[in-house]
Amino acid sequence: MNEMKTDTIETIKRVLAEVRKNPDLAAAMTPSTDIVNDIGLDSLQMITFILSLEDAFSLEIDFETFDFDHLASIAKLSDYIAGRMKEHV
Repeated sequence: MNEMKTDTIETIKRVLAEVRKNPDLAAAMTPSTDIVNDIGLDSLQMITFILSLEDAFSLEIDFETFDFDHLASIAKLSDYIAGRMKEHV
């Protein structure tokens, strides 16, 4: 895994742990962790998570291209974010 992808995954894990207010959660997550089913964010936490991702990566989530499937794993979300970042370079 390249350094940028690793950094993106670590940032996603950190943001999830912050949203869940559980600092130990980041260490328990892997790239295959399912954000919806394994982390279990409620609707308000999900909104906070998406807004926090936008801040952390200085990008805007495009809900025309964002799909529920992007939350199937941290790795899939990382790939989506990497693609969005390339579009803004």
